[in-house]
Amino acid sequence: MDIVEKELESRREEIYKELEMLFKANMKISDWDIPEADDAKVARRLLAIIQEGLDKIASDIEAGKYDNY
Repeated sequence: MDIVEKELESRREEIYKELEMLFKANMKISDWDIPEADDAKVARRLLAIIQEGLDKIASDIEAGKYDNY
């Protein structure tokens, strides 16, 4: 394992927690804005939006956007 892998591996749980915080914060906002909303539907749509964002980042990586970040 190289130094980059070691460093990122040491932050794996922190990264997971930050993703979960992003998800939960947006679930709360949706609940405040639309209290009658189906939480399962909101969760699935929110996950899809987050995935779209991750896919965009992946595309940007492949296009070289972060080669010299």
